[in-house]
Amino acid sequence: MNFIKKLNAAWVNNQSLLCVGLDPDVAKFPEHLQDQPDGIFDFCKAIIDATADLACSFKPQIAYFASQGAEDQLEAVCAYIRETYPALPIILDAKRGDIGATAQHYAKEAFERYGADAVTVNPYMGYDSIAPYLEWKDRGTIVLCRTSNAGGSDLQFLQVNGRPLYQHVAQLVAEKWDTHQQCALVVGATFPQELAQVRALIGDMPLLVPGIGAQGGDIQATVEAGQTASGLGMMINSSRAILYAKPHESQEETFDQSARRVAQETVAAINQFRHKPASSA
Repeated sequence: MNFIKKLNAAWVNNQSLLCVGLDPDVAKFPEHLQDQPDGIFDFCKAIIDATADLACSFKPQIAYFASQGAEDQLEAVCAYIRETYPALPIILDAKRGDIGATAQHYAKEAFERYGADAVTVNPYMGYDSIAPYLEWKDRGTIVLCRTSNAGGSDLQFLQVNGRPLYQHVAQLVAEKWDTHQQCALVVGATFPQELAQVRALIGDMPLLVPGIGAQGGDIQATVEAGQTASGLGMMINSSRAILYAKPHESQEETFDQSARRVAQETVAAINQFRHKPASSA
């Protein structure tokens, strides 16, 4: 099953647009995991098990693993998701962007070494830096468009033929680069007006939407701006707010129980503003 079909099935079967980001920061782990050789894997596994029925996808951020020399644990995390929750897409958040020959190796890393269903890429070097990912006809290529960080405006708002660069990128991907209908765009929840403008340009192409939770994006504005007519179309990512959720004041919770509670609350908040949520057959 290709990336888009798997994503569509996950949206419907779990009735969720929530993408759970896996950004393992050892300093924030429970004490009993901080000094364990496989602590990163154990932490991520617990989060995955606690939230798998609430998510439409998982998004491991490669830098959080690589900075700890834990690429082997990232491999193990991806393998665990594939084996235990094969219906959920794995999005490798790597934001790669390099010339074609190098990009071929980055694509092989994402899709063979880690077995990801999709990978995030940076379009700044143009089509030939994206083309090697598109050669994997069943995998997703998720292109940075309008990012949630404040500094994104430094370049993304530059005018190209009378409109902002991010809109040019959106239309370029939708009309020329999406040759196998496996592309998606990254558009931040912190800019709902821009999110709506991108949706208008790209039709039903999926959007990976960071910026809710710890970054402060408004869930209602995000859903209303970015959903498709069927109430789908988005992978709304939350990482830190779920991973490092504080225990409930009135009851004892393990870290994974806290994560599940916040994930449930997030899904409920998202679904409140979806129109005509699809139901499984």
